[in-house]
Amino acid sequence: MSKKILVVEDNPDNRVLIIDILESLNYEVKVAIDGEEGVALANSMKPDLILMDLSLPRMDGWTAAGQIKEIPALRHIPIIALTAHAMIGDRERALEAGCDDYITKPIDLRALTLKLQQYLG
Repeated sequence: MSKKILVVEDNPDNRVLIIDILESLNYEVKVAIDGEEGVALANSMKPDLILMDLSLPRMDGWTAAGQIKEIPALRHIPIIALTAHAMIGDRERALEAGCDDYITKPIDLRALTLKLQQYLG
């Protein structure tokens, strides 16, 4: 059975790219376009991993990651921040918010693949 990944990304171009990469690696992919939808979908689908953009409409990724980690049934799900925020302190801020790891955009396919293997086996 393929692993389920929730992608929370508001940018259509980034969404298409990430979905294409994940589906080519045989992952089952669901998409949310803002933080509120991301929290709701995480709760209903119980994914194996979440890729979370941090700059999102309605609810940002920092808040969404924190809310997901507050739900006992979801706390174990790894959240990898996908973000253009690459300034000093941004990685730490993402980890403090509840993300388990951090990948900067533009996405490095090799780095993403290694993170997926690390968290999903």
